[in-house]
Amino acid sequence: MSDWPVYGTIDGPIVMIGFGSIGRGTLPLIERHFAFDKARMVVIDPSDADRALLDERGIRFVQQAVTRENYVDLLTPLLTNGGGRGFCVNLSVDTSSVDLMRLCRSLGTLYIDTVIEPWLGFYFDKSAGPEARSNYALRESLLAERRANPGGPTAVSCCGANPGMVSWFVKQALLNLARDLAPDSAAKVQVPADREGWASLMNFVGVKGIHIAERDTQRSKAPKPIDTFWNTWSVEGFVSEGLQPAELGWGSFEPWMPEIGRTHAEGSQAAIYLMSPGADTRVRTWCPTVGAQFGFLVTHNEAISIADYYTVGEGAAPAFRPTVHYAYHPSNDAVLSLHEMFGRAGKPQSTFHVLDETEIVDGRDELGVLLYGHAKNAYWFGSRLSIEQARQLAPYQNATGLQVSSSVLAGMVWALENPEAGIVEADEMDFARCLEVQKPYLGPVEGHYTDWTPLDGRPGLFPEDIDEQEPWAFKNVLVR
Repeated sequence: MSDWPVYGTIDGPIVMIGFGSIGRGTLPLIERHFAFDKARMVVIDPSDADRALLDERGIRFVQQAVTRENYVDLLTPLLTNGGGRGFCVNLSVDTSSVDLMRLCRSLGTLYIDTVIEPWLGFYFDKSAGPEARSNYALRESLLAERRANPGGPTAVSCCGANPGMVSWFVKQALLNLARDLAPDSAAKVQVPADREGWASLMNFVGVKGIHIAERDTQRSKAPKPIDTFWNTWSVEGFVSEGLQPAELGWGSFEPWMPEIGRTHAEGSQAAIYLMSPGADTRVRTWCPTVGAQFGFLVTHNEAISIADYYTVGEGAAPAFRPTVHYAYHPSNDAVLSLHEMFGRAGKPQSTFHVLDETEIVDGRDELGVLLYGHAKNAYWFGSRLSIEQARQLAPYQNATGLQVSSSVLAGMVWALENPEAGIVEADEMDFARCLEVQKPYLGPVEGHYTDWTPLDGRPGLFPEDIDEQEPWAFKNVLVR
């Protein structure tokens, strides 16, 4: 495309917090798709490694960490500079999302982030138990803020590829599945008008659970050195979430819970956690290119928010709730990096590095949602974006990064069009509008049915404790 659509005008300042791999990739999308005053845009990051990209554009750069102690004094004048309604784009680590969105909303500023991030120290606090370090706890802090301060300026929470885009994929996949299951009445399948309608539709269609099933096949030109962590997106972000407890939305159909499983006493009770780190916990899943594969059960906000959104009833024993979790096979270099890190008892490597588009020789990031347990067994729907396509579509990012940055773009458009929606999660946004904005950056967006189940090929050569009556039970999914 050469004539990129301009979706609206941001008439106040734009403050981007964080200029890592996702910040660099989001910048050109903001330039393409919004009218704004470049003189009032500022980027804040403790590292000046990529300052040249800003200097050549005439965009102000502040080399500083945003901290609990300085964020009010640092951000307030930047977010109110020159009047109008500003936009805070938080793509950082170690900054409290809830505190930042509270400040932004008090100033009338729009806000978006890709994860509920805590202040520095949260992930590695040895004085806090696993439950306190969970994404469930972080999400509950967000929901508490929303209850305390309903309505007002829009703050979009967790709007990257996942969490974010995958919530929109779930809705489109559910509509596709409903129509395919009843082709004679496909035209009668209506788009639900509210959360209760969506939850009822998923229950009616017979979906038992959802894997956020991802396979990253992007390959680097050079081999990974020892004592380095290579990834195709933020290493800091991956290490932090990978060392959190594995978490999953807990389905009402599940007949078994692992011994290391723990429930929550407070909140929505839509999820459980395991007494093991997510990036060292494997699950069985399926993606179109490779078929059956192992993935890591890394904690992600969408596993909790999707399970909660599609619940029929309340509490720990609702009438219906899907099991939902991430099932992530990262790039081979990232898998090797994890193996090395956990071999050292979870001590991260001394060097972190994100592979950019010039270092990758080929491959794609295949990210979608696998809806399973229904009459057609399982249905994967998602993006199959290659590195070659990513290079053609936008600068400064690989396939993984573009899936994230284009989600940020879609969330910004939605916020600009819905500026008084209060604090919202991706599940609550207009999925069709968001995908309309994002699809030009996603490569092929496809649906695939499969007959595969976690029981395929089992028990094999060795006896296993499996549930043959319920193929999709978590007992069969979890690699033990």
